[in-house]
Amino acid sequence: MAVRPQRGLDGIKTYVPGKPISELERELGIHDAIKLASNENPYGVSPKALAAMERALTSGHLYPDGASYDLRLALARHFRLALDQTVVGNGADDIIQELSMAYLEDGDEVIASRSSFPIYDIYTLAMRAKLVKTPLAASFRIDLDAMARAITPRTRIVYVCNPNNPTGTMVTAAELGRFMARVPDTTLVVLDDAYAEMADAPDFPDSLGYVREGRENIVVLRTFSKVYGLAGIRIGYGFGHRDTIAPLFKVKQAFNVNAVAQAAGIAAIEDEAFVRLTVQRNREGRETLCRAFRRLGLPYAESHTNFVLVQIGPRAADVQQSLLRLGVIVRPCAAYDLPDCLRVSIGTPAENGRFLAALESLVRGSAAGA
Repeated sequence: MAVRPQRGLDGIKTYVPGKPISELERELGIHDAIKLASNENPYGVSPKALAAMERALTSGHLYPDGASYDLRLALARHFRLALDQTVVGNGADDIIQELSMAYLEDGDEVIASRSSFPIYDIYTLAMRAKLVKTPLAASFRIDLDAMARAITPRTRIVYVCNPNNPTGTMVTAAELGRFMARVPDTTLVVLDDAYAEMADAPDFPDSLGYVREGRENIVVLRTFSKVYGLAGIRIGYGFGHRDTIAPLFKVKQAFNVNAVAQAAGIAAIEDEAFVRLTVQRNREGRETLCRAFRRLGLPYAESHTNFVLVQIGPRAADVQQSLLRLGVIVRPCAAYDLPDCLRVSIGTPAENGRFLAALESLVRGSAAGA
């Protein structure tokens, strides 16, 4: 090519999202597929957010507030933080991109787990920084000790996804506290709490406590995609010290959060009844899946999210393809360095039942064939 892309793109593997239901149905000529691959909320959209979006559509001819003032103010009040400590984006991915643009230069280092959210990798490499990947610890858990040992004077960002995607496991408050004590002030720790609302363990960290105490080298990310059922609307948000957040406004898109999304977020953050319902049903569905995995003799990671990582074995890819042919979409995990595993989102009771029946037929059939 006479016109060449910048060299940071050379190492990037394109992110492949979960297969859409419409695509699978076109391929197979079926009309009843279910998707348990993208950790979406199977109970739909927050009713308060839906009503707010309908009202906002009447002003669709106007540009949105580029500063997302009302949404940021609602978030700041809800979480007892200041407006200038609050940032929003077109999904949390957008804020990860802004962090990369604001804080990375050629040759800087970024640490992330080898089995974690791949968007960290993409924007690190796009900025021509060096990606340092650490392995998981036992039981599919993020290894904070390995991350701490990997920090060098060139380390600018460390990403800690907690609970982690795709494993669903968490680091405890004590573990995170010991890790933060080892991180130098020159390294920014990004705590990705996308699934925090589902984590009900008593020792789950209070990530925002670090922000409230004034620590400058920490940013906490959250999302409306999961518990609020707004994955298709794209709203992520984050918190940090005002001096740490300020540079993000220099690199963000002018109107990165549209008017309908802003209205949805303001309403959703107050829809506590919908959140409670989602969390309770998710807990019940998670227990259903885990009981079935135990009965089938399939190891799984202890999940604190709305999905479960199950270890199928060497035939994981074949099982995933067989499930597709049965109209059940789950997430293969080879791209996460977990080729023997599948990630299964927690659906409605009917969806969970259909998946488990299909999985059992495949597992039992494989055992009989052996």
